[in-house]
Amino acid sequence: MTEQSLFIVKPDAVVRNLVGEVVSRFERKGFKLLKLKMFTFTQEQAENFYGVHKDKPFFGELTSFITSGPVVAAIIEGNNAIATTRIMIGATKSFEADPGSIRGDFGLGFSENIIHASDSQESFDHESRVAFEWFDLQIRQPIVAVLGHVDSGKTSLLDKIRGTGVQGREAGGITQHIGASFLPSDTIKEMCGPLYKKLEQSEHKVPGLLVIDTPGHEVFTNLRSRGGSAADIAILVVDVNRGFQPQTNESLKILQSRKVPFVIALNKCDQISGWRKSETKFISQAIKEQDASIQTDLDQKLYDVVGTLSILGYKSEAFYRIEDFKSEIAIVPISARSGVGIPELLSVLVGLTQQYLQKRLDQEEKEPRGIVLEVKDEVGLGQTANVILIDGTIKKENSIVVAKRDGVIVTKPKALLLPKPLDEMRDPRDKFKPVTQVDAAAGLKIASPDLEGVLPGSTLYVAKNDDEIEKFTKLIESEMQSMFIDTETNGIILKCDTIGSLEAIVEMLKRSQVPVAKADIGPVNRRDIIEAKAIKENDRHLGIVLAFNVKVLPDAQEESETSHIKVFEDKIIYSLIDNYNAWVEEDSANEEDAIFSELTPISKFTFLKGMTFRNNNPAVFGIRIDVGTLKHKTPFMNMSGRKVGNIHQLQLDKKTVSSAKTGDEVACSVKDVTIGRQIFEEDVYYTFPPSPEAKKILNRFLHKLSSEEQEIFNEIVKIQREIEPMYGY
Repeated sequence: MTEQSLFIVKPDAVVRNLVGEVVSRFERKGFKLLKLKMFTFTQEQAENFYGVHKDKPFFGELTSFITSGPVVAAIIEGNNAIATTRIMIGATKSFEADPGSIRGDFGLGFSENIIHASDSQESFDHESRVAFEWFDLQIRQPIVAVLGHVDSGKTSLLDKIRGTGVQGREAGGITQHIGASFLPSDTIKEMCGPLYKKLEQSEHKVPGLLVIDTPGHEVFTNLRSRGGSAADIAILVVDVNRGFQPQTNESLKILQSRKVPFVIALNKCDQISGWRKSETKFISQAIKEQDASIQTDLDQKLYDVVGTLSILGYKSEAFYRIEDFKSEIAIVPISARSGVGIPELLSVLVGLTQQYLQKRLDQEEKEPRGIVLEVKDEVGLGQTANVILIDGTIKKENSIVVAKRDGVIVTKPKALLLPKPLDEMRDPRDKFKPVTQVDAAAGLKIASPDLEGVLPGSTLYVAKNDDEIEKFTKLIESEMQSMFIDTETNGIILKCDTIGSLEAIVEMLKRSQVPVAKADIGPVNRRDIIEAKAIKENDRHLGIVLAFNVKVLPDAQEESETSHIKVFEDKIIYSLIDNYNAWVEEDSANEEDAIFSELTPISKFTFLKGMTFRNNNPAVFGIRIDVGTLKHKTPFMNMSGRKVGNIHQLQLDKKTVSSAKTGDEVACSVKDVTIGRQIFEEDVYYTFPPSPEAKKILNRFLHKLSSEEQEIFNEIVKIQREIEPMYGY
């Protein structure tokens, strides 16, 4: 009778290099070796393994010895395997074992008896499960990022799987923050139905999926780790009727740059005109139920996606036509609304991770680490961090080491909190569950009063002692040094909200061959504008600021307007970069006009008698434009050449205007001056271009001034050269 048995080569035999000898004896006997694995028993595993002996006096000795070092476990198959194995290994006490048996030839005592073997079918079932399914527990659940265009149906897909309504609770139905949900293997098994049987045959079964729902505008930029992405695999959701959209392309770029494998969920197939509603949840069956014309239409839309991916360098095909999943991207038609196709999507996803990502998911000898998604103040908890634990285990008594902008934070968690399975970390239906330990991969909330200033997107390390704290501190410091850019070379100024977005945008700018002089986290400040102004002197297209999802501080806003430094603001990466590139293209085509428009306009104006409306804070008075055009934010001087201030605001017929031309009578406001001290009724004033601008006008743009403006400009130059002889040179 052909059957299977298990034997374990114990720590004493491993130390004595007897593994080869023991295994070869079974092979020479004719047994087929099915599984072979070296590992070290945990105390919990050992107690489970020897559970039948737990009431016996030698139980402690058994567990102590088996956990003392590495063992080698094997499953063999052959005729009467269990009984034959017991004969081959010999009596439990080595000195009682017959010569020729394994224990008789090599054993040294009761515990140090070389080998253990199952003595019945019942013990084999239990022992093999403990010894080998443990490895499955060491394979963590894959981290799955769900990406796509803003309205492609990402959250709807997850809601269908989870049976939740997260999307309905989002502002405008759009995901605003990154969230995480754990899908247990039981849920996946239930949803996949008969398709799961094949998945169960894998030696390395995943214990579930940790799914990250990412806002389309962030394209999982925070889901990063040192050297790549924290995501193991991704689902790229594509609207079947719209195909690839801007954010779809952006998602692909980042997936490609971070080398993340992915599958395509071709969503909304039930919205194809003429699609017949089906009772089945399996897309393969649902397609067969459609009219031939609908099948053809779906195929055409599918191959539109195949064609787009081909242009981008990817081979792809409908999942039911793929022969080699390693070389082709699987496309799975689905309907997130009805649930059709979700069993196949999950099956493909789990199958790919089990077959190709075993090494990445294996937790043996992995240091515990995570990634910070978001830091915020929670009522009743104080400072908290939403974290994805990528590898290892975090315990409440451990220290966590994480980055802030100007240093490293080392703290102990006040609380570790987990959402329930199938719930959503960002917006859970039920309260978080306090725990003392969390195993990877997991989305959790860490509460600690010392988390203020932690950088979203930064790596979080778990330290058990002072040596590890020191090691991880140095790692973080090294990463931060390489992350932020601050050079004196020409390049744009980039300010972002998180490390992840900073990293992603820098990468995309590099691919576009746009140099970066400074890349940092935080709001745009006045210093950023001044640095951009200096860069602009050499290259006007680099003397700008890109601001991704951050504020522009008031003093920076004012300085940018005064200095004519463009600040591009956006919450969508591709829009930010596209707008910048479009401006460069347009500005280059009309560069002379663009430069001239930024220069201080040449104008002369008079303070009208009896037109004082406010003496100061700010001074408000009426003026007449005698020559040229006057704009707000324009510096001006008196007849002696002394700068008085800047035009703050202009009003015509009680309406704010950006400019006034010759002959207009308008009200103007000026900050930090007082009427009767710095400015006086009936006085005449000139606009005051700084010397470099005067030089540009003299050398390049004099022809763009009217004859009246040229006359006024010559007066300005004459007055200023009496004060500063090099003015305009």
